[in-house]
Amino acid sequence: MKIRNIVLALLGVFTMQTAAFAAGDGNPQTLRVALLPDESPSVVIKNNENLKNYLQEKLGRKVELVVTTDYSSMIEAMRHDRLDLAYFGPLSYVMAKSKCDIEPFAAMQKKGKATYRSVVIANAGSGIEKMADIKGHDMAFGDVASTSSHLIPKSMLLNEGLKSGEDYKEHFVGSHDAVAMNVQNGNAQAGGMSEPIFQTMMEKGLLKADKVKVIATSQEFPEYPWTMRAGLNPELKKAVRQAFLDMKDPAVLKPFKADGFIAIDDAAYDPVRELARILNLNLAQM
Repeated sequence: MKIRNIVLALLGVFTMQTAAFAAGDGNPQTLRVALLPDESPSVVIKNNENLKNYLQEKLGRKVELVVTTDYSSMIEAMRHDRLDLAYFGPLSYVMAKSKCDIEPFAAMQKKGKATYRSVVIANAGSGIEKMADIKGHDMAFGDVASTSSHLIPKSMLLNEGLKSGEDYKEHFVGSHDAVAMNVQNGNAQAGGMSEPIFQTMMEKGLLKADKVKVIATSQEFPEYPWTMRAGLNPELKKAVRQAFLDMKDPAVLKPFKADGFIAIDDAAYDPVRELARILNLNLAQM
């Protein structure tokens, strides 16, 4: 029995070591590609089937699309080398960068711009007409690691002298669409979200102009970055970058509402780090 137990123990160690090696493989034959957890996993994966096929053809290897439960689990998966590519929001990217060795390489552009804005919205019947009016009310944010539904709108409030817990009560509801619906339904009097997502919801009729309105719009911030594990093979990194820069098929780009992708580097996200500093956010502990 003792010999058998020793053998089983050694096999267990070998299995764990093999799994760890596979997780950090620099030239994986199956690329694990994480997408934003902003809708149900089945919807996100279905919408990006063309991306999967495009990357498989361009890179000559299998692609597995992954949707984690939230930004935090996506960061942890990247930190433990369980993902090869990941599409982060700007804030979740700088959080991930503070915890693991990843490289941003591409950001989407639309109408020649690789930037986007956040909006602060209010319930039309709340009496809120400007940012200062949010004082004493409930404010809805998305994910704590979201740039446009937390970091940016909270900094906009701070610019007006409004602090969370003192001047308004914050509620994290998980996603941009949840922010919008909570504001429209009156569960929160105001909220912060991505301008493109707000516009899309208005176009689809999910939001009504007589029930919810924009009261403030932020400055431009760098678009969501595509990132890769730093430990990937240099030739594979080069091929991945080129595949995104060459991406022109409207069917592949449709889920991103983009015209294409351009090269980007870590320095582009310094404005996001500066906002986090102003708000006293410890990125490594979030």
